[in-house]
Amino acid sequence: MDFHNLAYWQEKANNIAIETRLFINGEYSAAADNSVFATIDPAAQQTLAEVARGKKADVDRAVQAARGVFDRGDWSQASPAQRKAVLHKFADLMEAHREELALLETLDTGKPIRHSLRDDVPGAARAIRWYAEAIDKVYGEVAPTGGNELAMIVREPIGVIAAVVPWNFPLLLACWKLGPALASGNSVVLKPSEKSPLTALRLAGLAKQAGLPDGVFNVVSGFGHEAGQALAQHHDVEVLTFTGSTRTGKQLLKDAGDSNMKRVWLEAGGKSANIVFADCPDLQKAVNATAGGIFYNQGQVCIAGTRLLLEESIADRFLDLLKEQAKGWQPGNPLDPNTTMGMLIDNSHADSVHSFIRAGEAHSTLLLDGRKNPCPAAVGPTIFVDVDPASALSQEEIFGPVLVVTRFKTEEQALALANDSRYGLGAAVWTRDLSRAHRVSRRLKAGSVFVNNYNDGDMTVPFGGYKQSGNGRDKSLHALEKFTELKTIWIALES
Repeated sequence: MDFHNLAYWQEKANNIAIETRLFINGEYSAAADNSVFATIDPAAQQTLAEVARGKKADVDRAVQAARGVFDRGDWSQASPAQRKAVLHKFADLMEAHREELALLETLDTGKPIRHSLRDDVPGAARAIRWYAEAIDKVYGEVAPTGGNELAMIVREPIGVIAAVVPWNFPLLLACWKLGPALASGNSVVLKPSEKSPLTALRLAGLAKQAGLPDGVFNVVSGFGHEAGQALAQHHDVEVLTFTGSTRTGKQLLKDAGDSNMKRVWLEAGGKSANIVFADCPDLQKAVNATAGGIFYNQGQVCIAGTRLLLEESIADRFLDLLKEQAKGWQPGNPLDPNTTMGMLIDNSHADSVHSFIRAGEAHSTLLLDGRKNPCPAAVGPTIFVDVDPASALSQEEIFGPVLVVTRFKTEEQALALANDSRYGLGAAVWTRDLSRAHRVSRRLKAGSVFVNNYNDGDMTVPFGGYKQSGNGRDKSLHALEKFTELKTIWIALES
């Protein structure tokens, strides 16, 4: 893959066209009251664009369009072959526009262009393509009722899906939801985060170009307490699927509860434990994976390995290696293809991360301090050691490149520490003992457990968490269950 150079991306950034309008019923348009908000480039510390600020009236219009096309059957009743062809073309267009989408993602979020180009855009297109291929491979059932009756069990599209996605992976996570929702025949109203709306708005134009009927895919940019709440409370939205913080997820549950008992699927916060036993088969590999697991995307990853649990006998050596490895993760210009670490999403979030670090200094040892950076939105690798498991550092989702380290002596102690969290999204186990790997994995309260690696992933595998990390699963065939109704059809047969 050609990542070009800094001058190339700066030139493209200076000339890129940015779509800022809502996309409703196949057309771009201003918000009903013409209001806008600024989206900020965190690296340049300047406004990228003034984006349409959708509110209840705009949500109503989008849902009405989505409902209308669903009831007409233009997409919901289209054959699997027709839907597959359109979604494949959609993925083709995303790949054809990969540099444009990657640049928008980097400018809007501050993540390195290398990661946007290598991971985000290909991953998003792959999600759409995977579900395009899944459409005609999911079958109904015939129940063994016996007698003169036949019971068929079928899956049908539900209707209007509201998808609310966060700012850390706006394009990728939108497509994790769009893929199964559209493949199943539903209509979608997507609300991207107000902090990173640009790729979603551009994506809508590509969807129309691919042949999605007007109204099937709508994008309403705006704020959570306005557009997000309106979607959650709307009586014509059957499903709300959300990725974001646990706090926001709980609020959406309340809002949805005041409406039509819509299904609410949440992929929320995390505080994942990365457990390294003394018999780790490859210490350097574990160090590399630990660094990537916490510093990638500036630590703004829900499944980031934010808690490192080290068996005492290897702790000092591991930390020496980790400090050296962290030198390769330093904030830089996101448009430079050599940059491995970009900016946090904005100055406000950087201030929040700084506040956690300041509070942690009072009761923990700061092994590595990443606060000294020229850009206000930058925070470098930060490592605390000998951290109290009950402290805010260990219990709260910081959502930044801040690693907290605790030592343990026994397997039971490691498990107790790992499970001592209200979250349960991910965990990792490093050991050469196969029995221990299996035993510990089964006892960890997490939706994904990685053995001798960290944060492997594939579209074939479900993603989601236990406890307050949410419910339901993204990715894999299991995600289709969120966007379909299960219907039983009884047929009486003549004897």
